[in-house]
Amino acid sequence: MRHNKKFNHLGRTASHRNAMLANMATSLILSEHKRITTTLAKAKALKKYVEPLITRSKNDTTTSRRVVFRYLQNKYAVKALFGEVAEKVANRPGGYTRIIKLGTRQGDAAEIAFIELVDFDENMAKTPKAAAKKTRRSRKAKAEDAPVAENAAAETVAEEAPKAE
Repeated sequence: MRHNKKFNHLGRTASHRNAMLANMATSLILSEHKRITTTLAKAKALKKYVEPLITRSKNDTTTSRRVVFRYLQNKYAVKALFGEVAEKVANRPGGYTRIIKLGTRQGDAAEIAFIELVDFDENMAKTPKAAAKKTRRSRKAKAEDAPVAENAAAETVAEEAPKAE
């Protein structure tokens, strides 16, 4: 029976899989835009691998650094994780990564996806949430403002006409 065996092995041995996920996590953390492109299955496996490490980085202690270093084996990645990444995600309760599907790869039709750190995407951060919501009341208010503007323009023209005489 396969009880509690949900882990995706990605067709690799345990040592190969751990090394691959550590390398991908290091690439994600050290990349300039905090984003890498990979297959969808690897992105989902990486999400499960890297999110606990980011949670651990929010508590900057020697023990936390040693635990994270045991996974990543890269001191520059650990420094970046406990520095700029931990600073950005300090108030976030979880969900530090986002997976965006890109379609299929030309050669083997594998599903390709971005995996990125959420707080580092400038395009998503700039979208105003209030502007996205449209209500009937706001349309009605704009319609009422338009005749007032026309009346104000008509009054200024009427005022200017006697001055010209």
